[in-house]
Amino acid sequence: MKLIVGLGNPGLKYQKTKHNTGFMAIDYYLKKNGLSFNKEKFEGFWIKTKIKGEDVILLEPQTYMNDSGKSVTQLVDFFKIDAHDILVIHDDMDMPVAKIRLRKSGKSGGHNGIKSIINCLNDSEFNRLKIGIDHPTKETVVSWVLTPFSSEDCTKMEATFATVSQIIDDFIDNKSIEFLMNKYN
Repeated sequence: MKLIVGLGNPGLKYQKTKHNTGFMAIDYYLKKNGLSFNKEKFEGFWIKTKIKGEDVILLEPQTYMNDSGKSVTQLVDFFKIDAHDILVIHDDMDMPVAKIRLRKSGKSGGHNGIKSIINCLNDSEFNRLKIGIDHPTKETVVSWVLTPFSSEDCTKMEATFATVSQIIDDFIDNKSIEFLMNKYN
């Protein structure tokens, strides 16, 4: 079973903000595949479905970014999902807008959502797909991540979400994270 997690903050106030890049990627994938969330449990919106013969759960935690690990851990414990079968999609300020980077495991890199997942799972051996949102030049980090993308950046992100959908399909198709890193990084 695969678990694909998109990180963000719940509510209309945050819907199109940079910090919701993970939610946007999952929403793109759901729409592309004619799927929608059908469950609200484990402190998140999720769907369990079969894709390419594989059981797959797509999740958007509704706990706010800093507590994302609560939702992820509840699903992992209930469905007995191995950390290597988890792909977490999130924003990254240390990369240019729309750039992607896959990572096999590691530390949080200062991302509070990832930090929460590591702490709650007591494990850092899950896969990450980082999507660049750039670093602020004049405003605070909090202000930056909670503002929407410019129209030019929205266009770039749309193309990135198409690539992210391919990555998700390859991950579901049991391509190794090393293969995915070589193909997409």
